[in-house]
Parts: sequence; structure tokens; C-alpha cells
Amino acid sequence: MQSCEISADSTDDPLSSGLRRKRQPRIVVIGAGLAGLSAAKALLESGFTDVTILEATDRIGGRVQSVKLGHATFELGATWIHGSHGNPVYHLAEDNGLLEETTDDERSVGRISLYSKNGVAYHLTNNGQRIPKDVVEEFSDLYNEVYNLTQEFFQRGKPVNAESQNSVGVFTRDVVRKRVKADPDDTEAVKRLKLAMIQQYLKVESCESSSHSMDEVSLSEFGEWTEIPGAHHIIPCGFIKIVEILARSIPESVIQLRKPVKCIHWNQSVSKEIERVADHNSDLPEEDKGSNVFVECEDCEFIPADHVIVTVSLGVLKKRHESLFHPRLPEEKVMAIEKLGISTTDKIFLEFEEPFWSSECNSIQFVWEDEAESESLTYPEELWYKKICSFDVLYPPERYGHVLSGWICGEEALIMEKCDDETVAETCTEMLRKFTGNPNIPKPRRILRSSWGSNPYFRGSYSYTQVGSSGADVEKLAKPLPYAESSKTTPMQVMFSGEATHRKYYSTTHGAVLSGQREAAHLIEMYQDLLQ
Repeated sequence: MQSCEISADSTDDPLSSGLRRKRQPRIVVIGAGLAGLSAAKALLESGFTDVTILEATDRIGGRVQSVKLGHATFELGATWIHGSHGNPVYHLAEDNGLLEETTDDERSVGRISLYSKNGVAYHLTNNGQRIPKDVVEEFSDLYNEVYNLTQEFFQRGKPVNAESQNSVGVFTRDVVRKRVKADPDDTEAVKRLKLAMIQQYLKVESCESSSHSMDEVSLSEFGEWTEIPGAHHIIPCGFIKIVEILARSIPESVIQLRKPVKCIHWNQSVSKEIERVADHNSDLPEEDKGSNVFVECEDCEFIPADHVIVTVSLGVLKKRHESLFHPRLPEEKVMAIEKLGISTTDKIFLEFEEPFWSSECNSIQFVWEDEAESESLTYPEELWYKKICSFDVLYPPERYGHVLSGWICGEEALIMEKCDDETVAETCTEMLRKFTGNPNIPKPRRILRSSWGSNPYFRGSYSYTQVGSSGADVEKLAKPLPYAESSKTTPMQVMFSGEATHRKYYSTTHGAVLSGQREAAHLIEMYQDLLQ
């Protein structure tokens, strides 16, 4: 299908002839996650009246999914509000009283909010032994020191040497190993434990980065991600409350659920192809047949638009960009999509009748002693469970019951998603028995888990800067189409938002919200005369 040449009637005016007659622009937002809802909310509040949100699934929220079991709410997706100062998600929660239930423990600075303030992490080996607390503290100090070094390559412009392969994982593993082996005060047995702990810490880091392995995360770009100052917070009644607040001012008629998009036909307002598409809807008004964009839905409906804001995940773009856009995306944008990284981080919630862990234990960290000299963090399919880095104790038990939250990422998470609940529960129980040395741990009474990787409407959890990519690729991903400098058609026909399009705050809920607000602001500025 060929794109036609721009006709002589085209204009440099960013508003089409229909819009110059004061018609409200038609704006279609694809995706009802935080980015899409934030964009639509800002547009509607600014006076736009023709806004439609198309959501492929049967719910709003995107990668926010709160599930209520009994009296407790569990987060399959976004869990924490990272930082408070200037964080729009924090301010939404605070302004609406959602943090009132949060205890002092959960509001303390510099700690993950679900854990007990006074608790300690139990680092257990596959031989059923607990690594002494002083050894863990020594290693943790060393690891954090090296972690800080990984930030300096971007922040201070330090050159990356060839040995590191520009990889956070390779660099960290190499530097920590050399320092552990060179420590004259440790016995060989302690050194062995610390070497094994490297892989466990990198697994935790991979889950936090949503990468298959930290080996795939760019060392030169790692420090660009920016942390907002302030404490980490949770919303005890569910992160979905943020979604509901954003949707509160959006009329129900604006949001169409179960409306997956097949293709976005853009930059073809005068082409025969768009005329053919328009003729498909015989009842389409004449003025709609000259629209800049047509959104083709899976149910065969074609929706005309002046602007489309695409908020689908990077995972969906990687899988579907060739068929999702016509004409195809510019090579620069395709390269950005391919270079940037996204993987899967899944949670496994296990509920027990009674706790088998001590009251001071806030997490169980799995250290495989046979991985002391390992290089790779990829396992054969039957050993997928070795990628589970830890189980956190949900706190307080009065709210959650006796629940552990496990973490797994990468290709092994996708394997886990293919297993049934019984298999995953049994496998996790065997792991817990093995590492605690307690063969009498009962199977959990209930299991709940996420499946972000295999879900066709997400295909991953959140993005990261992969080796070979940079913040410039994030900017290219966010750049609207058609590129204004090379086109005389209406600029910003197709716009992009979502966490992966925010250069400083990718992978976060506030990055998603801010990206949606950013794209809405572009349109508000474009149509400021019309909106007055």
C-alpha cells in the first residue's frame, strides 16, 4: 500500500481547513493506563470536547492492577510511589487522603514501604544455612559502593572501558568479584558466600530494572534515570485508586473498553487508500473522509481523528510496530523501539495459614552457592525457579495476612507464566523448604501471580536503557509524527506517551502520568486560540 503525494491543497497551517472553521479537533487516545487517562483528563479540562479513549482490555489502569482478596489489596502491577517532592502521583494520593492509612513504618525515608521498619532480610543459601548478618552487611556496603560507581559514567561523563562491554551487570560483577577476592581479612568460605551473593543482588537489580539480566542494561546511560527525592509510599487501599481519580472527571462515554486497535493510518489525508478506508463506513460524514488519521479497530470500525495519542507499552511497539502503523514508522523511530529494552517482572503472592518465618524477618533472599563463579543469569527452562530472587514479607500482617511476595524477571518469568498455579505453588514451597532448611513448611493456602509478559496488550512490565541505546532513543520514541521539518501536513498527527517515552522517569508511574500531560500540553498550546 503506497502513500500518495501531498496535494497542492496542503497547507503549512497546523490546523486543517475544517479546524479553521472552529470545529473541535477529534482526538483519539489509545490506551486507558496512567498516560492515556492523564492525557485525556488534561485535554477535557482544557476545553476539548471530542476526545475518545480506546482500551483493548476490559478494564482501565493499564499496568496498574490492584486485586482485592478478602480484606487486603494486592498489587499485581505498580506498587510504590517513588519519591514525593514534585511527584504528581504522590500529590494525587496525598490530596485525596489515600495515604492516611499508611503507618509511620511505611512512610519512613529510604526504605521500601511494604517491609517492616525493624525487620531484617534473611539471606539463605541453597544448603539451608543463613548467611551471618555481618557478612551480609559487609557485602551490601561493597555492592552499594560499586552501584554508585555505575551512576558516575553518565552523571560525570566517565568513559566506559571495553572490558565492561558497556554493561551494568558485567561491570558490577567484575569489580565486586575482584574486591571480594582481594580482601585479606575474609576466609575462603566467606569469600565464597560473598561471590554467590553477587548473582543474587544482580537478580534483585534485574527485577527492579525489569530486564532479563543486568548484563543487558547500558552502563553509560544507567545514571540518567532520576530518582525523585522523598520517601517511597504505597496506597493501602490499592494503587487503582489513582487510576480512578484520573478517570473521575472523564465521562464514561469517552472510554471504550474491549476496543483493540488493529492499525493507525496516518499521513494519508488525501490518498486513495484513506478514501477507500473512509468508503468502508458508508455512513461516515463527508468531512470525516478528509481526516488526517484513521484508527482501524479489530472490530472493523474506522475512527477518524485529527490527532492520535499512542500510549501502548514499548513491548507492544516492539511486537506490532510494523502492522500497527501505516505507512510504516520512520526508520529512526523503529531503531529507537528496537534499541530500548523492556522485559518482564512478575510477582508471586503466597498466602499461608500461619507464618513460618520469624517476626523480625522482612524478606527471604535466595543465594545459590553454586553460582559463585557464574557469568550468566539465564537458566534452562526446567530451572526457571532459580531466577526467583526473593520473597518479601508483606507488612503489617493485620492488613495482609501471612503473605509472601516473590519476584522473578526475564525469560524465566515468561516460563513461570506458562505453568499452572499448582506447579508454581509447589515449586515455590520446595524452594522455601530447601533454603530455610525446614522440610515441614506447608503449601500455601492461596496463590496469586502476575503475567505481564504473555499478555498481548502489555508484553512486558516497564522499560530500561538497553546496551546500545541512550536517552536520545527515548526522545526519538516520544517524537510525534509526521516529523514537522519534513512534512507540510498537519503536525502531530500521531503522538506518543507512556513511561518509556520519559527520558528521566522511564519505568515509573509518575513518568507515565507526566508523559500523558506532556502530549496534552502540546495540543493545548496548538489550539489555544480555539479553546479561548
